[in-house]
Amino acid sequence: MMLTIGVILVIITIYFLVKRYDARLVLLVSGILMACVAGTPMAALDAFAKEMTNAGLIQAVCSVMGFAMVMRFTECDKHLINLLASGLGKVRPLLIPGVVVATYAVNVALPSAAGTAAAAGAIFVPLMMSAGVHPAIAAAAVKCGTYGSMLNPGLAHNPVVAKIAGVGVMDVIAFQFKANIASLIVAAILITAVAYYKKEHKGYHAEGLEADNAFKVNLLYALMPMFPILLLLLGATLVPALKTDVPQAMIIGCALALLVTRKNPIRLSNAFFNGMGKAYGEIIGIIIAAGVFVSGLTAMGLVKAFIEAMLHNPAIVKLCAAVGPFILGFVVGSGDAATMAFNQAVTPHAADFGMGTIQMGSMATLGGTLGRTMSPIAGATIIVAGIAGINPMEVTKRNWLPMMGAMIIGMALLMY
Repeated sequence: MMLTIGVILVIITIYFLVKRYDARLVLLVSGILMACVAGTPMAALDAFAKEMTNAGLIQAVCSVMGFAMVMRFTECDKHLINLLASGLGKVRPLLIPGVVVATYAVNVALPSAAGTAAAAGAIFVPLMMSAGVHPAIAAAAVKCGTYGSMLNPGLAHNPVVAKIAGVGVMDVIAFQFKANIASLIVAAILITAVAYYKKEHKGYHAEGLEADNAFKVNLLYALMPMFPILLLLLGATLVPALKTDVPQAMIIGCALALLVTRKNPIRLSNAFFNGMGKAYGEIIGIIIAAGVFVSGLTAMGLVKAFIEAMLHNPAIVKLCAAVGPFILGFVVGSGDAATMAFNQAVTPHAADFGMGTIQMGSMATLGGTLGRTMSPIAGATIIVAGIAGINPMEVTKRNWLPMMGAMIIGMALLMY
């Protein structure tokens, strides 16, 4: 009975999200209601308090949005947009898939999906909008690339699978490589097709982001928006001495922009902190509400029931390895729970089902990652939607097809 009520409440929640009601209110009310029905109302409120101090997300999101406001104040974003706009006419057909691939590459180096969405989204979303791409497609293109962490040894699931299989973590990544790249290509092609089908690949007029043919570009100014992400990438790859986290990189970027542009430091500081405040209210607010929603799902036993059903059906274990983590990743905004449970409980027995340990573990990992990438309540989705100024559901409406296509081709290559 409890599970039935839970499923009904989830369906109602999805309905209101699709109807574009305020996502924060819908998720918050739904999570609290489910917790109350389960008899543990404080679970939702505890989740609310916990998410308010989610250090990793708050630091990345607020600092990036503060930096974005500094770029707007100094007009460095205009210099970058006008610099790149001159060549957009020649590469316009490659703009959308190019952003997907570029974001994927960033996520390989920076394995946090939320951090990648914040850092790459702050550059690519305004850039695409300035080129006439609809904000929802711009956000969806960035979101489609936020599963590059599959190729990073630091992704939690890769070492787990490697330990179970008794191999090195790079052996796991090597096994996944072709499937991951193939899925990326499919996702990039399909999101571009969606943009063209919906006629959202051009024609959008972004106020304050339009390219001006008479604008005189200062190359140094144009490089400022790119500096933090270049610093992060160099520190994570070629120059370990420069290794730093997102907030530190954003502060360094702001300081450098102040030195280069010589703008009023007080007004620049105000712009930064105003951006941080806006980020907390509009982006972190949804993440907090999403955490409450997931706590409601957990309180009603939906998450546990789903995982148990997936683990206790050996006849369809191959399908469960792919689809189970994918669905749960979509519903709760994180593929970690289902993927970790599956890899710990079932993957060690992969040989009993006629599969390799690395094969089964990789399928579960990719499934959970793609499900999270499609989810409207995933932190990265909320971040790119906030940057684009749209409802997170608009991102999911556009990237569900690319993610489904990516899952089909990726699983086919892993399975066979």
